[in-house]
Amino acid sequence: MIYEQSEFDLRCEWGAQGVSQLASISNVVIIVDVLSFSTCVEIATNNGAIIFPYAYKDESVIDYAKSLQAELASHRQRWTITGYSLSPKSLEQIPAGTRLVLPSPNGSFLTLHTGNTPTLAGCLRNCQAVAEFAQKYGDKIAVIPAGERWKDDGSLRPAFEDLIGAGAILSYLPGSLSPEAKAAVAAFQAFQQDLVGYLKKCGSGKELIEKGFEPDVELAAAFNISNCVPLLIDNAYVNSRL
Repeated sequence: MIYEQSEFDLRCEWGAQGVSQLASISNVVIIVDVLSFSTCVEIATNNGAIIFPYAYKDESVIDYAKSLQAELASHRQRWTITGYSLSPKSLEQIPAGTRLVLPSPNGSFLTLHTGNTPTLAGCLRNCQAVAEFAQKYGDKIAVIPAGERWKDDGSLRPAFEDLIGAGAILSYLPGSLSPEAKAAVAAFQAFQQDLVGYLKKCGSGKELIEKGFEPDVELAAAFNISNCVPLLIDNAYVNSRL
């Protein structure tokens, strides 16, 4: 009970443990992986694509995609069958109706562990729309910043961009805030005047820019420009507004 934040309407906790603690006692879960899973899902489903999360970056994803008669996105480098990848820029022109498996060890992994609790994908681009839609399920809302993984031991690296994304969504929600949720809102408010600049300066942003993916950071930093709400239905994200 200590870590469940159950006395508050609005809860916020990191990663897999956050999902484990909060999903079952909340009316809805919002997964926030700004760089780049949630941003990819928003862009693709806004175009009318159907996105199947997959939790692992190994070759088993190939068989999974085949079983769904879906195309396969790469993790920016490997196992790509199409030009699609875990790069938001690669998905800007994805056609409506495309079935795409999107492997991600963070956003996808968390999505597939929320159990029977309704699950949405949120980012900076659709923060207000996601917050408003989430309230249809009830007032107990769990926002899960995904974080990243340290490469040396695989442990959770709390990520600036996901804290900011979580805070952006929470800032549009009514109800009592847990201290963790309130901290996320305060962080968002502290940096919201220059989201592009700060995302480019944070660790995750600098890593992507070094690898040549600066346009992805710019797409992810776009604030409140989308009404798309990706909703998980039968293990796939679809635009709930279509």
